Amino acid sequence: MLEVKSVNLKRVKVDTLVVPVCEDRDIHTDKLLSSLVDAAKAFPEFKGKKGDVITLFQPAETGIARAVFFGLGKAGSLSGESFRAFAGKAVKFCVNAGLPAMTLATPSAAGLTIEAETLLGALMEGACLGNHIFDRYKKEKEKTPVKKVTFMATAAQKKAYSGLAKSVAAVCGASVMAREWVTTPSNDKRPEAFAEMIQKAARAAGLKTRIMDERWLEKQQFGAMLAVGQGSSAKPRLVSMEYSPKGSKKTVVLVGKGVTFDSGGINLKPSGSIETMKMDMSGAAAVAGTMLAVAHLKPALKVVGVMPIVENMPSGTAIRPGDIIRSFAGKTIEIGNTDAEGRLILVDAMAWAVKQYQPDTLIDLATLTGACVVALGEKIAGVFSADRQLADAIVAAGDRTHERCWQLPLPEDYKELLKNDFADLNNVSSGRWGGAITAALFLSEFIGDTRWAHIDIAGPAWAKKASDYCGAGGTGFGVRLLCDLIGKL
Repeated sequence: MLEVKSVNLKRVKVDTLVVPVCEDRDIHTDKLLSSLVDAAKAFPEFKGKKGDVITLFQPAETGIARAVFFGLGKAGSLSGESFRAFAGKAVKFCVNAGLPAMTLATPSAAGLTIEAETLLGALMEGACLGNHIFDRYKKEKEKTPVKKVTFMATAAQKKAYSGLAKSVAAVCGASVMAREWVTTPSNDKRPEAFAEMIQKAARAAGLKTRIMDERWLEKQQFGAMLAVGQGSSAKPRLVSMEYSPKGSKKTVVLVGKGVTFDSGGINLKPSGSIETMKMDMSGAAAVAGTMLAVAHLKPALKVVGVMPIVENMPSGTAIRPGDIIRSFAGKTIEIGNTDAEGRLILVDAMAWAVKQYQPDTLIDLATLTGACVVALGEKIAGVFSADRQLADAIVAAGDRTHERCWQLPLPEDYKELLKNDFADLNNVSSGRWGGAITAALFLSEFIGDTRWAHIDIAGPAWAKKASDYCGAGGTGFGVRLLCDLIGKL
């Protein structure tokens, strides 16, 4: 879909040219492009302000059928996210107009406060991510994705960034795959089916993958994970994916929460909270998507993805408040609330991963708490870690990818809220407040001395309405974040 190419606008026929425009500065070095921008700005309705859009048909002395100009606002305020959003809007414009291809006039980084590679990468990401359409359940396919996006570049730029298009396509393709999994309805992705979807994609990417069934889980004594799944007729699955290059000296393990539908169990969720619970496996989708991208990016370290997958349902066999279960790590847990199930499946998977792989770094992603959404809203994930350097690295990766994160504390004295009279721990806090913190502290009890971070993605994993480069539904949040992070660990 992506191509970096030298384009002579006077000699080459271009069906659709897309041009970003600033209101206060010319950001193009090509004289013809600058003259086209001047022609667009001659119309009173277009001044290059953010949100301005105008189309000129068959500009004189060119082979351009249509040139579409998008206002970005003032040059000094632009960031990588500005260009990511612009490219997403541009692709959506073409999708809505039924245009099969577009050529994007790449601006010069010289007049901006952005590095050239960051600028081009952001444009490519926006184009890839904005081109996704989830319509598999619709009889009438109303829209068609753009088949090709060409980024104008000099010969030197084409040579310098020849591999960028492939890496961006791999990461964004993995993000889109994660979106697809999250938005897929729960009846089509019950634990066994979802595990097989992941395995199929992993094998196609050349990754070693295993699916462990309920009999294996019982033998290995995954008591917490099995307890969550016992209310459903669909049995739990544990999936592992491994990327292991020769000579790797470090191991990173990613663990993703995979609740394919979360009814809340006996503590049934009310209307208004239950309707979108097909997205409660977003952590597992992000980890699986990251592993698919890793297979293409080929970092020098070993990367493992572990995904505990269950369905949390109320039934005559479901766990009850007051039940006491024994986890894989041997610690007992009293069930204070059956809707605090994500942390139960995570602690079994994390404890097993620590024992199995002895990772240098362990990171889990989970749509874990509504409390984190209350704290940070729907667009920012919470990061918890006792390792400040790791937390800072995650936040920095979030800044670069615009999959934003914010570190929240792990105060030792809050562990008192998890104490229990009858078991080693309670799965919920004895207090009303700080639920995201106490959930993270609960997880921390099962990782030993391993360098670890927890990312609560309950807010940004799902979009209620479309944005510039993401449709409504699953966002694939975490894939680009983790890929960026892994490249710097």
